Amino acid sequence: MVKLEDALQSNKFSSSQHKAGLNILYTAWWLKTKISRELKELGLTHEQYNVMRILKGMHPEKMCVKEIGGRMIEQNSNVPRIVDKLVAKKLTSRTTSLADKRETVINLTTSGINLLDNANEQVEIIISKSIFITEADAKLLNSLLEAFRAKD
Repeated sequence: MVKLEDALQSNKFSSSQHKAGLNILYTAWWLKTKISRELKELGLTHEQYNVMRILKGMHPEKMCVKEIGGRMIEQNSNVPRIVDKLVAKKLTSRTTSLADKRETVINLTTSGINLLDNANEQVEIIISKSIFITEADAKLLNSLLEAFRAKD
């Protein structure tokens, strides 16, 4: 187990809340790095994986770029650029909306679904090998993290 103080080579925190905030940031970066390495092996970025998961959640329905953007983990992601790259890789397709001809909608291709299924398996393996807490502790952690964001 790596303590935050060792990772940051500092034990100067203005409060326990300050340390908790840094601990959340460090842990998120740590887990994202582990997952990103595996996704890179599959030819995906973290953001592309997130877009594909969002599309899979609505599959077989199609989604517009704005709707995808509203569901992204990292809200500042450039969704049109990410979608362009996924279309170029033939993992998603883009068509004109039947409801509004000015709008384009996106959906996963069969290749995209297959790659996403493989990526999901790999991410599950990483999570199971990286997060060693009980179900009860996981529920408590989820509750604490949601409380952390409650005033947003």
